[in-house]
Amino acid sequence: MARLTRSESQARTRSDLIATARDLFLAEGYAKTSMERVAEEAGYSKGAVYSNFRTKKELCLEVLDLIHATKFGEVTELVSVDDSLENRLGRLQEWAERTLGDVGWTMLEFEFATVARDDPELRAALVSSLGAVRGAIAAQLHTLADSLGVELPMPAEDAATSVLSLGLGLGIQRAIDPTVSAQLITDAVRLLITLGERTPRAVS
Repeated sequence: MARLTRSESQARTRSDLIATARDLFLAEGYAKTSMERVAEEAGYSKGAVYSNFRTKKELCLEVLDLIHATKFGEVTELVSVDDSLENRLGRLQEWAERTLGDVGWTMLEFEFATVARDDPELRAALVSSLGAVRGAIAAQLHTLADSLGVELPMPAEDAATSVLSLGLGLGIQRAIDPTVSAQLITDAVRLLITLGERTPRAVS
């Protein structure tokens, strides 16, 4: 097996630290997880952690980016399959029931938002991260509508903001009371599509 280059080794170390921090943050929360604990669990020195991340806040931002990318990658795979709207929404519903309200993820997002309240730089970073999430949802809605020959009844960004807000609210409620159904998120997407205007298909 070929020896890793210095840059490849650094990238692997960084990836290992982010993955370890994700598991610890989700299991124990942001406040209870120290940089030293991340280093210990990942099998690296404390210096290795601080050479990659200046602060725990910076590390947590990377963790949240990883979680968002993973979750929205799952959704993209579910809704991008060439299938009927109801079949796609059925898969989305199953995902939402499994995922929205996950206690670790929901509480981490909430706890970190609280940490950012008095930190303008961190708050700006979270705003940027939230914007990326909104953009990903907008792209998914646009792709879904386009594949069904539908034009959304509002700008994709506005539709994404509505879906994201509903998802965040449901996540908090379901973290407290898992009996709350995630069906509302699926119904919202269905409504956006069914209210959309049919666009003429291009003739090949």
